Amino acid sequence: MQPGQMAYDRAITVFSPDGRLFQVEYAREAVRRGTTTVGIKFRDGVALVVDKRIASRLMEPTSMEKIYLIDEHIGCATSGLVADARVLVDNARVMSQVNKITYGERIGVEALVKRICDYKQQYTQYGGVRPFGTSLLVAGVDDTGAHLFETDPSGGLASYKASSIGAGRNVVMDFFEENYKEDLAMDDAIVLALRGLKKATEEELNAKAVEIGLVSFTQNFRKLTLEEVEKYVKLANAS
Repeated sequence: MQPGQMAYDRAITVFSPDGRLFQVEYAREAVRRGTTTVGIKFRDGVALVVDKRIASRLMEPTSMEKIYLIDEHIGCATSGLVADARVLVDNARVMSQVNKITYGERIGVEALVKRICDYKQQYTQYGGVRPFGTSLLVAGVDDTGAHLFETDPSGGLASYKASSIGAGRNVVMDFFEENYKEDLAMDDAIVLALRGLKKATEEELNAKAVEIGLVSFTQNFRKLTLEEVEKYVKLANAS
């Protein structure tokens, strides 16, 4: 046990003397150990790219799901504990449908992300529970534009033009700082995201281990087929 930590990590409701919640920090560590996940905005939409990190050749790549449809105009990618992510996605889907039934319109992207984060925050202040060990990159479009949000296990959120969560976050963010440009075409943005993913994994990308989701003002959120992914991965590996 580290000096000063004592037993402050035994319960989520106890602050350490320097104002830290260790259980939340442990949840962030679970995210940092997760698969590298990338989100990037382009001219009229947002792309999500995930390295599924296939550990065995015996594993069926299609059984590993890291990108989820929430509503027709919103999707998300996860890093961290997959089971925790599924709970948050199911909850977000219910929120979206309740809003549609109640108000007769699609929920705004920021409004949904705030509700997800409110739900996550509740699990940082009650005894007998633990924080969600997952972060989400939420991509969507609405009347106010295209949006890319990152959520934190603490319930915090931030909006980005390009972002990354998971094991290679720092490498990808440094890459984006140098290479990202606004108003990118969709194909250029996807290839740039894949190049960032390649830099983080330090090896050539395998199309079967990569998942890509897209949403724009002209098309609903969808995941690309293997044939489409292979085309983009080939371009990223060649660059």
